[in-house]
Amino acid sequence: MQHPSYRPDIDGLRAIAVLLVVVHHAFPKLLPSGFIGVDLFFVISGFLITTIIFQNLERGSFSFLDFYTRRIKRIFPALALVLLACLVYGWFTLLPADYKLLGKHTVAGAAFVSNFAFWNESGYFNGDSKLKPLLHLWSLGIEEQYYIVWPLIAWFAWKKQVNLLKVCLVLLIASLLANIVTVKYNAVAAFFSPATRFWELLVGSVLAYVALHRPASQQSEKQPIRNNQAAWAGLLLLLIGMVFIKPERRFPGFWALLPTLAAYLIIYAGPQAWFNRKVLSNKLLVWFGLISFPLYLWHWPLLVFAKLSANQSPSTELILSAVALSIVLAWLTYRFVERPIRFGKKTGIGHTASILLALSIFCIGYLGFNIYKRDGLSFRLPPELQKITAFTNHYT
Repeated sequence: MQHPSYRPDIDGLRAIAVLLVVVHHAFPKLLPSGFIGVDLFFVISGFLITTIIFQNLERGSFSFLDFYTRRIKRIFPALALVLLACLVYGWFTLLPADYKLLGKHTVAGAAFVSNFAFWNESGYFNGDSKLKPLLHLWSLGIEEQYYIVWPLIAWFAWKKQVNLLKVCLVLLIASLLANIVTVKYNAVAAFFSPATRFWELLVGSVLAYVALHRPASQQSEKQPIRNNQAAWAGLLLLLIGMVFIKPERRFPGFWALLPTLAAYLIIYAGPQAWFNRKVLSNKLLVWFGLISFPLYLWHWPLLVFAKLSANQSPSTELILSAVALSIVLAWLTYRFVERPIRFGKKTGIGHTASILLALSIFCIGYLGFNIYKRDGLSFRLPPELQKITAFTNHYT
């Protein structure tokens, strides 16, 4: 399967997205709107994945096996490592009730249904949710559900000779309307449901079609000017979103149009637009973009465990240490786990690596299920503590 040409500016945009989320989670009062970084991720993912799908459909080289094999190699290594690390840390630090809940969320994370699990429990911005180490995996669930559904729809539409842009637009509008309606009476459902979130990835899908079928007539002398205007307009929308979007607003709703359209315009501007070339493509942002996925996975559990260790009142120094450690672990994960598995010669033969990765995720999910079914494995505690927790659980 053919893949799109590498664009460092997209990694730079990834960096902005993950840094917005990390700063928001570490210092929510400093950057209350930082959670919109996830919306940037959605558009980026929709654009890249759909570019791969459409390119290969048009060339007659699309393969479901190759597509999902590459998705497994991209996502499973870092995810398996973080899930396992959380279970190991929880073994030594969490009481049975909390460890049982972590086991449940591990199952949901391994099965890519975290958004449904947290949807049924409470809202994303509720106080209790902020002490769940795997809360952030809700967005990964949305993306994986899109990766399962969208290639099938696109392939079927292509076989039936249905215009793929029309398919994108119809699904986008339907999902956006569902989002706008649902957020008015059930903001939690609108936040976690794939039906009300897919439109954000479809914004990227529309962009992929537009980019692949941009007429040659548009490549005029004025095109660089238009590209620069698009990039600056996208940056302006992003800044407006950072100023006006707050956790207390009903989100996503109409508010999510700001970061999603921002991402659309910035990516559409292309790698030669001044902002993309000079700012997004600088080495530091590109580096953060390269480690953005493992950084996203590591930072939230470390912040939650820091809060739990400090009775929910961690010092600024402890928070900064957790963020610094997450950056180090993200780089180590990218350098010694993610890259060797994705690009190493040994994993390039057949689909053995993907099968082993899928088995590892299944085993970790089963381990979480076992912890959940056995009520958090209370035998880990000293006998005295076992009696206290049993007494507490009996009356709660």
